[in-house]
Amino acid sequence: MKMNYDLVIVGGGPAGLAAAIAAYDEGIRDILILERENKLGGILNQCIHNGFGLTRFKESLSGPEYAARFVDGVLARNIQVMTETTVLSLTKDKKVTAINTQNGVFVLQAKAVVLAMGCRERSRGALNVAGSRPAGIYSAGTAQKYVNIKGYMPGKSVVILGSGDIGLIMARRMTLEGAKVHAVCEIMPYSSGLKRNIAQCLDDFDIPLYLNHTITKIEGEKRVTGVVISKVDENKKPIPGTEVHFDCDTVLFSVGLIPENELTKGAGLELSPRTRGAVVYQSRETEVEGIFACGNVLQVHDLVDFVSEEAELAGRYAANYILYGKTERDEVRVSNGKNVSYVVPQIIDKNIQGNVKLFFRVTNTFRDCTIIAKCGEQVLLQKKKKIVVPGEMESMLLTEAKLAEANGEIQIELEEKI
Repeated sequence: MKMNYDLVIVGGGPAGLAAAIAAYDEGIRDILILERENKLGGILNQCIHNGFGLTRFKESLSGPEYAARFVDGVLARNIQVMTETTVLSLTKDKKVTAINTQNGVFVLQAKAVVLAMGCRERSRGALNVAGSRPAGIYSAGTAQKYVNIKGYMPGKSVVILGSGDIGLIMARRMTLEGAKVHAVCEIMPYSSGLKRNIAQCLDDFDIPLYLNHTITKIEGEKRVTGVVISKVDENKKPIPGTEVHFDCDTVLFSVGLIPENELTKGAGLELSPRTRGAVVYQSRETEVEGIFACGNVLQVHDLVDFVSEEAELAGRYAANYILYGKTERDEVRVSNGKNVSYVVPQIIDKNIQGNVKLFFRVTNTFRDCTIIAKCGEQVLLQKKKKIVVPGEMESMLLTEAKLAEANGEIQIELEEKI
């Protein structure tokens, strides 16, 4: 078995596939993709609804159709793939330890590594919801896999906690399969899903969305028999007397996604407390030269089209690193200011030529606002927006000329209309 590769990519989902194709097209041929499932495609394989590829391909594709375009690209280039292979650890000197049934535990040495492990769902255990542990409680993604891949219905009478995109899509999916979805509850005053999903999944099917509400009790011993939801105050504490009871046999949790960064932590890479992903340069290179991160393991994206775009960036720069080696860095830090929750990338290397696209999210819903990139008191760029919401990622393009003007930390902030 071959133990040395130019580029090892951890994850065969949309990010890993796009990164592999981009690196190959830059001239790297010695590439290996490691994927723990039995086939490539990642989470897209269970996302049978359409709406993928609108930005990239200008068509509405299902998840498997979108993934197939990249899988075909990988196969056409004869890029090596190992499925049913779990990566156990990564070191700063780019040694990758993995395991599968064919080779047992083995260690690969790479010249560069791209991390593309995606993200996982936050579980019920992270929420401390009162009640016993009956059957009928699932994360929305698990329910999606049961319905779309395995053909099982988790239940017939459903309440959903959290208004993330998977929860909204499963509200529609369960309804189409004959279940009754009583409510979608969201503890925040706004939905964390895309506006189009609220319209297409809730409004079109008359499913009520309870903002500023959460589940305060799950009833049932062997199986869920009902839930109690309550309104919350500005401190997210339940307000006594606002309880509403629903009889149901299933509760789905769609309460956020967390980048799958156990490998990143194990390698000792710096993580951002805001994104829970690695701290990266605009090349998507981490603080350790030759290790790159992209896709949902870096920041949770709204659209897979943007995952592919970011992964191609990581793949191209990983190829350049392999071909030309490391370069001197001229670092400028980027931070989030007022009304902005995070910014990616967190560091800009001014020695890398070209414009830099900054991605960020806002902390609340704002109308008629101005997004400002500034360096100290100097305003580098302003962008007016009619409306911004936390559930949709925003971006701002800093040109090379504007970056040249920055002589200190760049801060992104949002000014409300007064």
